[in-house]
Amino acid sequence: MAKPSDSDTASRGARDTGDPGAAAEARAAAFARLPKIDALLARPELAALPLPRWALRQAARALVDARREAVRRASPERAMAIASRALPAADIERRARALCAPRLRPVINATGVVLHTNLGRAPLGTRALERLAAIAGGYSNLEFDLASGMRGSRHQHVGALLAALTGAEDALVVNNCAAAVMLGLSALAAGREVIVSRGELIEIGGSFRIPDVMRLSGARLVEVGTTNKTRARDYEAAIGDDTALLLKVHRANFAMLGFTEELPLRELVALGQRAGVSTMMDLGSGWLLAAAELQALGLQGEPSAPAAVASGADLVCFSGDKLLGGPQAGIVCGRADAIAALRGHPLMRALRPDKLALAALEATLEGYRDCAAATPAHLAETAPVLAMLAESADSVRARAEAALTRVRAARSAGANPAGDSEGEGDDPDADIDIALTACSSRVGGGTLPIAELPSWGLAITPGRAAARSLEELAAQLRQAEPAVVARIAQERLILDLRTVRPAEFDHLVAAVLALFAAR
Repeated sequence: MAKPSDSDTASRGARDTGDPGAAAEARAAAFARLPKIDALLARPELAALPLPRWALRQAARALVDARREAVRRASPERAMAIASRALPAADIERRARALCAPRLRPVINATGVVLHTNLGRAPLGTRALERLAAIAGGYSNLEFDLASGMRGSRHQHVGALLAALTGAEDALVVNNCAAAVMLGLSALAAGREVIVSRGELIEIGGSFRIPDVMRLSGARLVEVGTTNKTRARDYEAAIGDDTALLLKVHRANFAMLGFTEELPLRELVALGQRAGVSTMMDLGSGWLLAAAELQALGLQGEPSAPAAVASGADLVCFSGDKLLGGPQAGIVCGRADAIAALRGHPLMRALRPDKLALAALEATLEGYRDCAAATPAHLAETAPVLAMLAESADSVRARAEAALTRVRAARSAGANPAGDSEGEGDDPDADIDIALTACSSRVGGGTLPIAELPSWGLAITPGRAAARSLEELAAQLRQAEPAVVARIAQERLILDLRTVRPAEFDHLVAAVLALFAAR
């Protein structure tokens, strides 16, 4: 009979006697039994993998560390058994591959939120993607004047185009709208007073607050009016010799209803002109089309950049990656001398856009310029978000029905066929029930916060035999390739087809089918 090892004896002694010394000895013996990193990596099945050594080593170390922690938490009599378990090479490989995988991955947005900030906001149009590929793959005339052979300016590429589209005298681009506001305040009002309505001291995502930005810019905040009502006389009473700017901020991510009053931008501009004070408008999202185009989508209340410029504001700031449908960018349009002050400010270099943002933005703006009819339907290739917003509920329903039909066809021979009804599926005892459902999409991106778009999608619910929760089903969709992000509402997992693009349709169906296969 084989003679027991010292570690086995220590473990049995700790169990039999309850002696603290024996317990400590048993645990120490268990720690000593943990696999060695070099020994793990020397396995032929791991050594032959086309994976970098650092990833395999880091993966092995993480798994051994987890095993060590399990030993530390275990009772002395179980510690040796835990430490002695084989560490599968497949686990090391899986973790190493995950370490090597890109962290920034494409996802299918099935949430119904068109401008989903966490999912990257606006997807770019075809022209912008082609321009990105052309510029990113080589050199460009980013800051080079091809006509003179001399140094040029990166600001020359989109300034004139933005001015033409908005009606402004000049324009420039920084890396986001928050940067645009910061630059405008710093260039025009550092060390002086800026007057803002209390009802417009907003916070947007990432704890970006207007008072904080103003403080960082060097300007001094002067609040006027009340939260719900601010009138012309409130601004007039606050204007003094040290007033540099009147700032109006669009409440983009919340709505104020009821007993409210605010001064329209045109009237604020006129008030400022009478007092010799400049006016800046922070639009947030921004919109290049006419108000009628927004109303045609069943949406209203989002101010357009051309309208703000026409109101006479000295500076108008808005985002590139929201309703405009371009890349992340902060766009500033307005009076030529005000834009020149921003362009020459030291902050400009810290906030300037790179060649990729400029390339994508220029291509997007060209789409607006060249489109025969400036409508969401005509601009679908330029700004896909406009096509999503413009799509009728009937069209979305047809795509949702097509997805459900595909799922049913693939499941027709299975034990738990998917339902095809509006509302409940036809097999309540299935592990998963899937059905067509009406739902509501949202604009997102801090834009039109109370607006809802009638939409259609697929509703997934655990059946009576289900062993998985909605959260687990949602997590499995997120592990698909590409990942699918849905939303949970009213005890259902909703996949809203409005934000699922045609090229993603097959991947979405495959991800849904994988839920059934994973029972």
